[in-house]
Order: sequence, then C-alpha cells, then structure tokens
Amino acid sequence: MYHNNAESCINSLTASHSAETPRDRVLKHINTAELVLKWFQMSANMKVLLLKEPRESETEADPYIKELSSCGHTAALIPVLSFKFVSLSDLTERLFQPERSGGLIFTSPRAVEAVKTCLESHRHRHKWDAVKDKWNEKSIYVVGKATASLVADLGLNPLGEDTGTADALALLILQRENQEILPLFFPCGSIKREVLPTALRKNNIPLETLTVYQTAEHPDLHKNITDYFTQQGVPASVAFFSPSGVTFCLDLVKRLSGSQLEQIKFASIGPTTADALQSHGLTVSCCAEKPTAKHLAAAITRALHTPDP
Repeated sequence: MYHNNAESCINSLTASHSAETPRDRVLKHINTAELVLKWFQMSANMKVLLLKEPRESETEADPYIKELSSCGHTAALIPVLSFKFVSLSDLTERLFQPERSGGLIFTSPRAVEAVKTCLESHRHRHKWDAVKDKWNEKSIYVVGKATASLVADLGLNPLGEDTGTADALALLILQRENQEILPLFFPCGSIKREVLPTALRKNNIPLETLTVYQTAEHPDLHKNITDYFTQQGVPASVAFFSPSGVTFCLDLVKRLSGSQLEQIKFASIGPTTADALQSHGLTVSCCAEKPTAKHLAAAITRALHTPDP
C-alpha cells in the first residue's frame, strides 16, 4: 500500500512537468521521489512494542497486534502484570445476595473474570440463572467495551460501555443515582485508582468495595523486555496500558533505549496512563480516543507518520 503511494508521488512529479519541461528538469526531482519512496517503505513496517496484560486467549491473536498489523506495523506484546484471584468466597456470597446492593460496578475485565470463576460450578451456575434477573433490575455499570462484553456474557445488562474512563463512569453514575439507594457493589483489584470511589463518596452515593484480585509485576517482565531490545532493537513506538505498567517498565525502557529514547513515539491507551507517562517527564505522542485496539492502532499510525517538530 505504502509502496503504491510512493509510486503515485513519483508519477505525479513526472506528469506535472512532462508537458512543459524537458526530461532533464524532471530528473532533478528523482532524488526527492526516491526519498518519498524510502520513507513510505520504512513507515510500512515500523516496530511497535505493547506493554499490556497477558492475552485474554492463548488460541487467538491479540486484537491490538491484529489491528497494528493491518496498519502495516510489526507489533510484539510483553505481559506486564500477573493476577491472582482473592476473596472468591466473599464474592460468591455477595453475588447471590442482590437484595443487599443498589447495583454493580465493573471497571476491569479481570473483575468480571473473578465473577465468572465463582460461577463455574454447576451448582452456582444453576443458582445464577435465577439470581441474574434480580441484578438486571438494578444498574450494572461498566467501563469500556471489553468489560461490557464480558458482563453481557454473564447474562447481565451493562451500562456505560462508551464512558471509557472511571472519571466518565462516575459522572454517569451521579446522573442516574441518588443518596437513597442501597450501596453499589464494586469488585475491584488491589491496584485501583480512587477517582471513582472518591467521586461517589463525595456526593454521598453509598459504595461497598471488595478486592477480588491482586496485581503484581509479571515475574519475567524485565527478562522479556531486555530480550526484545537485544533481538529487535529500539522500537518506533512503545504503548502503555496502565499506570502500573508505567511504574514497572519505564525505567528499564529508558535504560535500554539509551540515546535513542527521544526517537520513540510513546503511546497511551487512555488519559490516566498518559498522565502517568507525563509525570515521568515523557512526551506522549498519542493517546487512543477510546480504549480499543482499533483506536489505539489508528493513533499510533498517525503518530508514526507525523514528523517530529
């Protein structure tokens, strides 16, 4: 695709002068055309490093790798975090007591997976079929399409999939709920931002949280990043997917990049992660308009094709 675009540039240079100039004048533009061709060929296969949580499926290609590949880039994924489910007995108890809550809040796919784990036994699955309708009489709030899809797989009706951030979800909840409701139940991870809980409590919306998974640095993270830089060199772009990913990875990426650090286009899945990068003194070249593979791939592609000022 890019090669064809480069050829079009060459053809347009030749065609624009063929009618009124001699051939030797056209040849003056050959160097320019060759530079254009070289640029398109280079940009057609730029390397992108994705620092994100492990693949959701070991049998299917990661959607971010697929989208970046369709844009002509070579992407690699290095898992940043490891997860361990906790308090599942407490979570199971709460799931089968919808009368105690005014609704549910999910801000990560991992929290939904914790619920799915609780329901895996036949006995619980049978009971869930009767209980989920009671939950659907209440509000089931989510952030993002990935979380919404998993919630829908549980037979629940998600609200807020287009919010994209916890900040935006908090605004939606404040618009819909009042101080008289039963507490909203919020299963969450050990590392979570306090934006949503703080906003709700500040406005006297009752909330109960339960940590259902613990987040830690992936045990092979440093080895995997070092191996990537050793074998592939410094990538054209590095994408971060969480503030904790920035905390765990950034110093190593800086050290391995050396003098080429400023050449890297740093990308972010959303504004919260972008803030974390900027707090470390980095320039964020692009931020996905929405936290999806398609939007991030488009943002990275634009950034890679935009010359530095």
